[in-house]
Amino acid sequence: MIFGIEFGRLRDSLHVCSAGAVCFARGLNDTPKIAALLLLAPGYDSQWIIITVALAMLLGGALNSRRVADTMSLKITSITESQGLSANLVTALLVIFASKFGIPVSTTHVSVGSLFGIGLVSGKANSGVMASIALSWLLTLPCAAICSAVIYYTAPTFN
Repeated sequence: MIFGIEFGRLRDSLHVCSAGAVCFARGLNDTPKIAALLLLAPGYDSQWIIITVALAMLLGGALNSRRVADTMSLKITSITESQGLSANLVTALLVIFASKFGIPVSTTHVSVGSLFGIGLVSGKANSGVMASIALSWLLTLPCAAICSAVIYYTAPTFN
């Protein structure tokens, strides 16, 4: 405690606020993506599109969020409270600025990147987990492109 300020408590309060900033950034960045789905489905009731998207998000979260949370919080690197605050602030700022410039980024990817940086600097990074995540990121784009091309080529047209 210095000058009547308990820095541990201040840091913890800032950490909670930084988590809120990450949530805000996620919503700021994801809302236009969801709204774009409304533009892709003209002629359909927008209320049902929103409900369908919400249900898909709920299902995805119910099926996989625990595994993602466990990996991010326990497997990439061990961090201190101050490092967690730093990771949250970096994630929030990068996602907010990406949103400002219309760059659709994944909040989860940015957060994982922040954790990678902390792990590398602290020397506590789990290189196997980091390599596995990096490989999955590298493979996602070409795999999605190939699957999309195959489906487009083989599916009947709906004109």
